[in-house]
Amino acid sequence: MSQASPVSRPLQRLAEVSALPAYRGRRAELLTDFYQLTMMYGYFRAGQQDQRVVFDVFYRTNPCGNGYVIAAGLEQVVWYLSNLRFSDEDIAYLRGLQQFSEDFLDELRRFRFTGSLMAVPEGTVVFPNEPLLRFEGRVFELQLIESAVLSFVNHQSLIATKARRIVEAARTNPVAPDGPVIEMGLRRAQNVDASVFGARAAVIGGCVGTSNVLAGQSFNIPVMGTQAHSWIQNFASELDAFRAYAETFPDNVVLLVDTYDVLRSGVPNAITVAKELAEKGVRLSAIRIDSGDLAYLSKRARRMLDAAGLADVGIVASSDLDEFTIRDLVLQGAQITSWGVGTKLVTSYDCPALGGVYKLAAREVNGVMEPCIKISENASKVTNPGKKKVLRFIVDGYASADLIALDDEAFDPSQPLELFDPVHTYKRKTIEDFTIEPLLQPVFQDGELVYELPPLENIRSRVEAQLKLFSSEILRPVNPHEYHVDLSQRLWDLKQRLLHAQRPAGAPR
Repeated sequence: MSQASPVSRPLQRLAEVSALPAYRGRRAELLTDFYQLTMMYGYFRAGQQDQRVVFDVFYRTNPCGNGYVIAAGLEQVVWYLSNLRFSDEDIAYLRGLQQFSEDFLDELRRFRFTGSLMAVPEGTVVFPNEPLLRFEGRVFELQLIESAVLSFVNHQSLIATKARRIVEAARTNPVAPDGPVIEMGLRRAQNVDASVFGARAAVIGGCVGTSNVLAGQSFNIPVMGTQAHSWIQNFASELDAFRAYAETFPDNVVLLVDTYDVLRSGVPNAITVAKELAEKGVRLSAIRIDSGDLAYLSKRARRMLDAAGLADVGIVASSDLDEFTIRDLVLQGAQITSWGVGTKLVTSYDCPALGGVYKLAAREVNGVMEPCIKISENASKVTNPGKKKVLRFIVDGYASADLIALDDEAFDPSQPLELFDPVHTYKRKTIEDFTIEPLLQPVFQDGELVYELPPLENIRSRVEAQLKLFSSEILRPVNPHEYHVDLSQRLWDLKQRLLHAQRPAGAPR
């Protein structure tokens, strides 16, 4: 009697992820722009649905004036591709649009992702124009997935990057350089998914916890929170409210002190409760200030707490914080030991979108994969053609440059390599004694998942390790040094040939 084959570890891990509350029971097959379906139908009617193509996902500009992006969202992409099926309900809806033939709807009913995917692991530091994901497969499949894939990757990469900027600002605080940042944006996120997956991305970027319980349950993130102003208001006095909360949660007493008056009421009442707790062998963990001049109030509160013998009591700040406000508070000597950040983190308030795109890079012609290029009057929108990879060159322990190269190119670390700026080609440098880190890793091969999805804490640790590869000039939040992302000579030559070949005869320069 034959034994059943053991489930591969990637599939076992996928099953674990798919069972998480954030994913369980969800459907995303119609999470697409309508023109994806009309193009699919056009390919189907033309008999081209099985044509093999290559698509790249990349972005053109770093968000928030940052010098880099933290790649995130791959887990959602893997879940989506693995579970992509059209239900009877979906087919009935599409039939009701009266746009598609029955044989096309039958083809959708049989839809499965059978393509290949190479991707940078979540938590990787990436730069403009680098392929973050590279798809290869039937155009019928790859056309459908564009919109959903971009939604997943753009959103989480943006929030992870914003979170990192905020965490780095908090780390400049000499009062508490390890002071934690907590994500608290559920009520201000654009929708439920944005709040749950935004919290996940915030932890990738360095936050230590979230107020979002569903995100905590789904991704094993520590959940944090104490009381709101309404709790304080609902008691006969602020002191009664503090005492009731301390009695309910004696192991984590954090008191919100700005409901009425921080310095005349909130802090004095917190000190009273702290002394009562001390008699029971319990300590006040922290006070929280959620309004007013946080620098002034935190300094005054610190003096009052210290004078009462409560130097170990922390001060938590919230109230529309972002990296700029936190840096200003640090410069003003604010005595804040931890930070609760909501609206401006989970919405990436000042830069609310990452402009990631999904572009055709190659297509099969007469059985041969031919490179494709998109040309635009806007030079930044001209694409890099062909099936490509991204290599990171490490010199003396630091990332020296990234190189976008054709997939079949090889480079010898024992030989010097000249790199050049793909726009200003006279800017050149030669590197020696380097090691090469390929950024794109296999995720799907011919529809089979070959990549084991890592737990969130591993992705978070990858961010820390990745950032150590880069100089502080590249990582600084304002006017960062531009990191070199170059094209290989072969890819640059190919691009120039295609540019000239596509230029109409007699066209003006």
